[in-house]
Amino acid sequence: MTDTERLWMVERTYTDRDLVVLIYATPDGKQQLRKELASTMLQRTTITAAVDADPEDLEPVADEETRERYATEVERVREDHEPDDPI
Repeated sequence: MTDTERLWMVERTYTDRDLVVLIYATPDGKQQLRKELASTMLQRTTITAAVDADPEDLEPVADEETRERYATEVERVREDHEPDDPI
């Protein structure tokens, strides 16, 4: 069985295609997982403060500024929420 990586919610944006884009990042901000959900799915899905993901599903965060911002946001979310908290 593959080990999983814990990622924390760092960004939520809305697109003009009626999608919600959720970004979860590793604590160091260097890797991310992007999820796209139809806005109608938000009513049926609990969005949690953290998710566990297969490391193979993660993408690198391209620039240093974004990595630093994600790492700071992970720290804030971890201080304020348990992993399974709805957010």
